[in-house]
Amino acid sequence: MRKNEVAVAEKKANKGLSKVKKTVAAVCGAGYMAMNAMPLTVFAAQAGGTQAITQPLDNLKTLVIAIIGAVGVIILAKNVMEFAQAYQQQDSSTMNSALKGIVAGIMMAGISTVLTFLGF
Repeated sequence: MRKNEVAVAEKKANKGLSKVKKTVAAVCGAGYMAMNAMPLTVFAAQAGGTQAITQPLDNLKTLVIAIIGAVGVIILAKNVMEFAQAYQQQDSSTMNSALKGIVAGIMMAGISTVLTFLGF
């Protein structure tokens, strides 16, 4: 008889705890939604405040674009020499490969000009 009373008491406690969990979850969810709905005022510096942050990124962008352009010029020169040798030996497969390399080198060498034109 004692065991039955303990089992019933445990069921009631679990049911009450379940209600508490649901209530806490609902309150937390409502609080989260209320905080997200509130506007937040931000005071940003007016005179050159973002320049200090974006300048290193601009420098890195310029460096990467310059490296790509330099590698493009190297690839272009290498493939022009390969094309000349293939033309001298009348090797059509190497000529095709060299022409593809020349096009890739021109694209890489000209990427800095294109990106500057586009405003990057």
